[in-house]
Amino acid sequence: MLTRKQLELLSFIQKRVQRDGVPPSFDEMKEALNLRSKSGIHRLITALEERGFIHRLAHRARAIEIVKLPEALMTGASAVANSGFSPRVIEGDKTSPPRDALPVEAIDAVELPVMGRIAAGTPIEAISEASHSVAVPGQMLAGQGNHYALEVKGDSMIDAGINDGDVVVIREGPSADNGDIVVALVEGYEATLKRFYRRGSMIALEAANPAYETRVLPEGQVKVQGRLVGLIRTY
Repeated sequence: MLTRKQLELLSFIQKRVQRDGVPPSFDEMKEALNLRSKSGIHRLITALEERGFIHRLAHRARAIEIVKLPEALMTGASAVANSGFSPRVIEGDKTSPPRDALPVEAIDAVELPVMGRIAAGTPIEAISEASHSVAVPGQMLAGQGNHYALEVKGDSMIDAGINDGDVVVIREGPSADNGDIVVALVEGYEATLKRFYRRGSMIALEAANPAYETRVLPEGQVKVQGRLVGLIRTY
């Protein structure tokens, strides 16, 4: 027997998986259920898992698999299936591109060096040599300064839409504003991707995942190496 909120959340997850192919983020769940914090979502997710309705895959962002549905949701799904509705693929005029579409040849791409991996989780040893390169849209690099790319390792920034395996584009620079997502070098050898907040003479490096604690360090132990300006995801 599920509570109203548990049923509401399971229904929301099911609809989003059917629509997008991936479960919603915790922020999207919180907004959909009109909850004040993500801790409530964590409790609901845990309850659904304990009751066997969902399964979470370890060490993967948004990895929620629906195992079964309660009768209340199954009834609704069966009603749609038995209504005679059949989806139809609608094809547009293949000779006419959308009004605001840019021709492929007009979209410039820039090759950026991928400087290894950046930890979105426990900091890892900093890497300063390029392993390969990646092409990014020129529009993503608007503004002054040098840019580079890093492959994300870990799930501490999933609620900011940054998943394990994503490639982040970084504008190199030593400064950041509160709330910026930055590449931070901790104590001279550990690199991590976190939100940056200055608190007097201390620096807070905040994850976008409640499973990780905010690290608060003396200003002298944290060096900003760049700010996030773009993200590339391969499906």
